[in-house]
Amino acid sequence: MEESPCNLLSVKIIQIKNLQKADLFHQSSCYVSLFLPTASFQKFQTQAIKDCKHPQWNETFCFRIQPCVKNVLEMTVHDDSNYFKAGHLLTVLFDVSKIQLGEIICLTFPLDPKIQEELDVEFRLESLPIPPERIVTNGVLVSPEISCLEVQMSERKTKKKSTDRNLIFTVPGSYEETQNRSLASGLHPANPVVFHYIKYKESALEIESKSCAAGSNACSPPPPKPPPMSLPPSGLGSHGAAEQSTSAELALDNVMKLTVNVKDWPNDLDVRLGYDLCVEEQMFIQKRKKIVAAALKKCLHLETDLQEPEVPVVAIMATGGGARAFTALHGHLFALQKQNLLDCFTYITGSSGSTWTLSNLYENANWSHQELSREIAEARKNVIKCKLSLLSLKNLEEYSRALEQRQKEGLKTFVTDIWGLFIDKAFGSGKCNSTLSGQKRALTQGQNPLPIYMVLNTRDKYSLEEFKEWMEFTPFETGVIKYGAYIRSEDFGSKFFMGRMMKKIPESKICFMKGIWSNVFSYNLLDSSHACDTCGENIWHKRTWDSVTDIEANPLQPPRPHELNTRLIVPDCKSTQLLRKVITERITTSKIYNFLKGFQLHNGYLDNKNFALWKDTVLATFPNELTATSENLSLTDTAAYIDTSYPPLMRPERKVDVILHLNYSTGSQTAPLEEASRYFLKQGIPFPRIDLSNLKERDLKECYVFEDAKSSRAPIVVFFPLVNDTFRKYKAPGVQRSPSEMKYGEVDVTGPHSPYAIQHLQYTAENFDKLVELTSYNIQNNKYLILQALQRATERKKWQKR
Repeated sequence: MEESPCNLLSVKIIQIKNLQKADLFHQSSCYVSLFLPTASFQKFQTQAIKDCKHPQWNETFCFRIQPCVKNVLEMTVHDDSNYFKAGHLLTVLFDVSKIQLGEIICLTFPLDPKIQEELDVEFRLESLPIPPERIVTNGVLVSPEISCLEVQMSERKTKKKSTDRNLIFTVPGSYEETQNRSLASGLHPANPVVFHYIKYKESALEIESKSCAAGSNACSPPPPKPPPMSLPPSGLGSHGAAEQSTSAELALDNVMKLTVNVKDWPNDLDVRLGYDLCVEEQMFIQKRKKIVAAALKKCLHLETDLQEPEVPVVAIMATGGGARAFTALHGHLFALQKQNLLDCFTYITGSSGSTWTLSNLYENANWSHQELSREIAEARKNVIKCKLSLLSLKNLEEYSRALEQRQKEGLKTFVTDIWGLFIDKAFGSGKCNSTLSGQKRALTQGQNPLPIYMVLNTRDKYSLEEFKEWMEFTPFETGVIKYGAYIRSEDFGSKFFMGRMMKKIPESKICFMKGIWSNVFSYNLLDSSHACDTCGENIWHKRTWDSVTDIEANPLQPPRPHELNTRLIVPDCKSTQLLRKVITERITTSKIYNFLKGFQLHNGYLDNKNFALWKDTVLATFPNELTATSENLSLTDTAAYIDTSYPPLMRPERKVDVILHLNYSTGSQTAPLEEASRYFLKQGIPFPRIDLSNLKERDLKECYVFEDAKSSRAPIVVFFPLVNDTFRKYKAPGVQRSPSEMKYGEVDVTGPHSPYAIQHLQYTAENFDKLVELTSYNIQNNKYLILQALQRATERKKWQKR
């Protein structure tokens, strides 16, 4: 919680010099609009001046701003006569933090150096004599104070009778936005109309009345429409009063009275702002470390017990891969259990197909301490059964009823919901009665590793190369890593505003979460072009994207670290914009209510070291375009970018020392690890430098160990590609196959005719058994490499302690 004063920003649009022509024969019909979304929901504009090469306005606009918020003013030059420029010529994005308190400065923005086109603007920043605002921030996101406005309707004591009418109440930018009230004669609702809005933002209550049409004479002309009534921001108690009550009479027929009450809304947030681990996870780690310490002592044959600072954090990282990942992960976990290694792990992460396995396992609160053969037998039964019966009319009707129930609960429904129901019936119990938060039962005593599920938050009009945000799900919390913002898992899908939960919606069942976590159907054409050819993606991006140029009105004064460069955006023609929309369209993303809605970016968010680790989007320096402005989250499978679930393990707070990489991806077995290595090194996140480009797929071994000898902060990676190497000749470590058993070693996991291809959702019993045996064997045959990594990590922890 911080206190932040309010300032008044005055912007005077003076003139444009040497304005470009609309076409060869006509001068532009020009006006300038101003939009500062962190201060007002309203767009302001100057008067339009026609046929003028040097239009002058000298019009001033005022905004009340918070200096701790990143305020970026959008000044757009419009020309309604130019059809091919989409209604405006260009936009200047100006970081208001460049203006110092008490300063009056006139800046000239170069719009087109070729013709010396320039925009002259005067800025003035002064303090406001009102109490400072109490904000909540983690250095990246800012939650301002919220006011609650209540409008109570009542009848005045008058002989005149009220008529039927419909009242429309609007507070722009509020959570409720617009509400309707239909009032019958002599009857008025007892419950007030309620709005929640940012206390210090320019908001106004607008009231419009419409007479009801029922019972009116069709031949008679409609009564004149009464003018709307507006209560200005000063009437909403937005100047710092702790609580204010005002009343106003609606001037329609002098029978209706409206009483407006404004009070502060509590500052307690339902969104946790912080990059540290939640309390529940910290408590889990304390319990889990005791189990890990005992397991390490046993498997490493240590003479003394490990002290808490000496216990390394070890994790399993599983990729996606459909039914192949679902099956192979069972085999890997079974081998780790048989080798008494499963208790050495604190975390296990998954994406896409591997989440199907984890979801099933964590329905058993003690799964890692019970024989996994029962779970494997159940998985075998599900994999070999025919999936076509799941699309029968009876099942389709069941899916339809489930979607109708979700709609009744207030949730949106998408194709991914049907996909999740299908997956649950195909590879799970099909009962769809468990939840993610219900998996806490499997963590109460630290008896199992903590599961973490991964997805990407995407954005319309952008490829994944241009915009993506890593999002993690645990039984405790769900959050977007970049912003350090988390909510309880049971609250995922509920409606939030400025960090407060406004409407609780029942938690989604795990079957629907499976559809979200394995949504592999959301590629757009721009993603596909990047996947096929990196150069191709860049060409399409350049051909369909608006021109963005850094300009500085005062180049002699370099920007300070937290200041954004002034940018000039020139839109492309309408046909190119339409093409951009087509190639970036995603039809099947899961749209979930955005729990970050309304948050503002802190003025120093770019300097925050936690945000800097994950700012890998072209919009990182465009705060008005980041996720907090979106109505929904658009979630897709991580495989659409990199088939990995590494990011939660790379959070510095988790301090992961060893990662067991279990790879099930389609195509190249080494590409996901190499791409992850390049990505983390680019982001400045400690990770071993990995280059396996010299290795051919057919020459891959069962296990590789990578370590950055220069950095103890980088995890040791034990990499298990999905290959069939020595298993061809050995049925168990050191036990060769007889000539009659050689056929059981022929397991084609990566060939073009492999029965384990990504599109295959059904295996024969023999193929299922072979894949489980292969993955189990690969772990057992390379146990010594895993132990070496654990030994090395334990030594590093002891050295760090000393």
